Amino acid sequence: MQVIGIVGLPGSGKSEAAAVAREMDIPVVTMGDVVRAETADRGLDPASDHGRVAQAMREENGLAAIADRSLPIIESALEDSEVVLVDGIRSGHEVAVFEAAFGDEFTLIEVFAPFDLRAERIADRGRDAAEDDGGESLAERDERERGFGMDDAIEAADVTIENTDSLEVFRDRVRTLLEEERDR
Repeated sequence: MQVIGIVGLPGSGKSEAAAVAREMDIPVVTMGDVVRAETADRGLDPASDHGRVAQAMREENGLAAIADRSLPIIESALEDSEVVLVDGIRSGHEVAVFEAAFGDEFTLIEVFAPFDLRAERIADRGRDAAEDDGGESLAERDERERGFGMDDAIEAADVTIENTDSLEVFRDRVRTLLEEERDR
């Protein structure tokens, strides 16, 4: 059994890394899906209220609330697969939940890209950073993520993958790393 967590600032390439995992038939548990479900349960719009609901969940249920709610989903995925990738870790508190649950079978990977490159990539998607998350700019999103404890999670990473080259190079790096983790 191996649980691989992905951490990185908005626009760094976490979703692309998760897409590579899916192509390799590695199940992906997206922590943002937990927030989207909670947002819908509250009768709010996941497109515009995602960040506020994530913050509210942490305020109401503790800083590891989203990780705690993700654990049963991860454990269920492990029933059918030896490896599961967890996309969207946002804090050291969440890292601690996964380390406690999975011990040495948990690996945290940071996906890194500098701010200007992340902003450019978001713009290349045909939208601006504010459209990506309820009207927040990329700088505001970075600040919110860091407020959750993202810097602590990034510091806890076992491995860093730089996403500063072409998409093909990045996907190859991710694939190689996931193969190594799967074969551990």
